[in-house]
Amino acid sequence: MELDNLYQEVILDHYKRPQHKKLSPTYDAQVHHVNPSCGDEIDLNLSIADGVVTNISWDGVGCSISQASVSILSDLLIGKPIAQAYSIFDQFVALMQSKGAIAGDEEVLEDAIALAGVSKYPARIKCALLGWMAFKDASVQAQAKSELE
Repeated sequence: MELDNLYQEVILDHYKRPQHKKLSPTYDAQVHHVNPSCGDEIDLNLSIADGVVTNISWDGVGCSISQASVSILSDLLIGKPIAQAYSIFDQFVALMQSKGAIAGDEEVLEDAIALAGVSKYPARIKCALLGWMAFKDASVQAQAKSELE
């Protein structure tokens, strides 16, 4: 139970003191995602330069899980090469889809591991994935934009 309490503290800390929660006026892609089942919303701005995630800024409203998850994502992925960011993304999605069957790699997922318990609650998985899906959408748009330039 001690680990569960630690995880709850990590989630609450990111919810109460979100990282990178203020939309940057400069970005390569901007997306708006909504979880229609609960009404959570995320606006996410993404900047990528030379194959590296240089900035993720966001704003949103919703439950502690959705808001903490996008805070964790922004803190975790800024500064990572896009290939590594996608690898982390894939591992987080696998964790969320595992229904509690996998623990996840804390060295890779860092604070995102605190959301592992969410995978046991199907109604909450979309909350945890909202910001991550916004990142994926924005990254595809940002990369397409850079290929056109």
